[in-house]
Amino acid sequence: MNARLVVTFTTLIVFIVAALAVPLGLAYASHRTNRLLLDRRADATRFAELADQATREDDRSGLVAEINRYADLYGAAVRVRDRNGAAVFTAGGFDSDEREPLRLALSGRTTDDLPTISPFGPATVLLAEPAGRDAQLSGVVLLQAPTDQARLDVSLVWGALALGALVALAYSVLAARRLARWILRPVTELDRTTRAIAQGRLDARAHPGAGPSELRRLEERFNAMADAVAGAMERQRAFVADASHELRTPLTVLGLRLENLEPHLRGDGTAEFEEAMAELDRLALLVEDLLALARVEAGAGVGGKEAELAPRLAAWREVYAANDVHLIADISEMSVVPEAAARIADIALDNAQKFVPAGGTVTVTLEHGVLRVTDDGPGLGEEERSEALGRFWRSGAHANEPGSGLGLAIATELARACGATLRLLPATPHGLIVELQLPSQP
Repeated sequence: MNARLVVTFTTLIVFIVAALAVPLGLAYASHRTNRLLLDRRADATRFAELADQATREDDRSGLVAEINRYADLYGAAVRVRDRNGAAVFTAGGFDSDEREPLRLALSGRTTDDLPTISPFGPATVLLAEPAGRDAQLSGVVLLQAPTDQARLDVSLVWGALALGALVALAYSVLAARRLARWILRPVTELDRTTRAIAQGRLDARAHPGAGPSELRRLEERFNAMADAVAGAMERQRAFVADASHELRTPLTVLGLRLENLEPHLRGDGTAEFEEAMAELDRLALLVEDLLALARVEAGAGVGGKEAELAPRLAAWREVYAANDVHLIADISEMSVVPEAAARIADIALDNAQKFVPAGGTVTVTLEHGVLRVTDDGPGLGEEERSEALGRFWRSGAHANEPGSGLGLAIATELARACGATLRLLPATPHGLIVELQLPSQP
């Protein structure tokens, strides 16, 4: 956008400069041509008078001497013809086509127009002046004059105009760049702010400053909209957190009362009691996960803390051994990752131990800032992998497995909070890879 505005402004400036410089250059070239015509016409008129006098007195010695001195002094060529067109005398190298000027001069008309002088030519100009008085034509004087000095003058003026145009264009381009930046500064600020919000920094706001008033008002309205959205999201998170927290106590009390009723149950009611307790446990787990998700979204506990990964994996070995699943940790004993990354690893390992069958293998690796948890379980299809990071998503094949469907959603929020990237990839020949690209360290 900035480049397009600069190109547009520069194009307009080029047209304006050209509209001023080109006519000025052409006007000076025409002026210099007319001055050359007047100067050389005066010389040709003088030679015509001398030629007419020499014809009447039948003595050309003065005319010849004058023409030779003129040709030597100015580098010009002069030719005198009689009224029949026959050459009487020539001085200098005469090489112009004189047919048209000669025809006009023999008809009594003098040269009143020359081709416009430019730095590129012509090298010489030809003037014809009739000799004689009134209607008595005694001959014609043809004067071929060089245009070196005239072309030099035109070149200097055109060069000065070109230099002035380039200087004006350079300053205009600088002004256009500053103007474009001034116009687009609010747009650039909005782009920076929206990018920051998209990366999870919901407190990012545009800073109104320079720029057109319309775009400054747009920045202010954008900030007001962002405040309203952030406020709504914060109220939603607060509601979820408060509701989850408030539900924990009645659920705990309900569980205790159900356990107190167990001795009073009849034999045929035991199965129903166990199912009720299982649903209560599932509801308690869901409340805990909702509360954890609300805390993560609020940024609680995902600051700059770091954690050692090896002790966490050691704690998981007993769980995996109880399920007859092999856990392989290909990491250094001193590996340190952000606390959020360690919690994501816990979520991935918890999911893997649920779905990997007995005898399976789960491998944890940390290489070049990439943490991977790879299992050889049933895995997920491409469409399922794209939906699995959402909230309350559960695969149809795993509907009976315990869980709330919020684990990967919490992992996604944890990854966003620590600046990492979470992806689900297929394993070969089967299984799932939970890959976490950690942010680069300075």
